[in-house]
Amino acid sequence: MPTKSNNTGGRGGLRVGAGRKKSAVIDKAKAGNPGGRKLEVLDIPDIAGIEMPKPHDFLSAEQRDGSSLQASDIYEETWQWLDRIKCATKVSPQLLERYAMSSARWIQCEEMTNKLGFLSKHPTTQKPIPSPFINIGINYMNQAVRLWNEIFQIVKENCRTDYDDAPQDDLMERLLRARQGDLK
Repeated sequence: MPTKSNNTGGRGGLRVGAGRKKSAVIDKAKAGNPGGRKLEVLDIPDIAGIEMPKPHDFLSAEQRDGSSLQASDIYEETWQWLDRIKCATKVSPQLLERYAMSSARWIQCEEMTNKLGFLSKHPTTQKPIPSPFINIGINYMNQAVRLWNEIFQIVKENCRTDYDDAPQDDLMERLLRARQGDLK
C-alpha cells in the first residue's frame, strides 16, 4: 500500500489570498491594540514627494475604433490617490498598470455591450447567443477587483491616515458616464 506524501497534487494547502485579511494599523491603534503585539507603524517622513512613474504607452494606445484606452487616466488617478494618502511608494507601478489595464478593458467591454446589445448571432447557426463582450467584461471586472483588493490591502497595512475618496469609487462613475456617451 503506497504511503501518503505531502504533495497533494495542487489541492489544499496555502492559497494566495486565502484566510482572514490583516487589520489596518490605524484600526488596531483605535481599538487599543487588542492583540497586545507591538504595532509596526511606518513613520514615513514628509518628504518633498516623488514623481509619478510614467505609465507605459500601451496604457493609452489608440484603439481600433480610433479612441484611446482610458488605462493611463485610471493609472494616474490611482497613483495620485496613493500619493495623497502617502502610500505611493508601497505599491509597485506594475501592479498599478495591471489594475488600470483591467479596469479600462472592463469599461471598454461594457461600452461595447451597450453599443451592440446583449445578444449576438451565432456564426454558423445565426441563432441568438449572449454577446461575447459580457463574459469578457466579467473576466476583466473580476481581475480588476482582485488587483484593487491587493492594492487596498497594501494601503490598509501601511497607512496611518484615513483612506477616503478611493479611485475605485470613481471607476463606477466613469462607467456610468460612458453609458451616457460622455467619455472622460
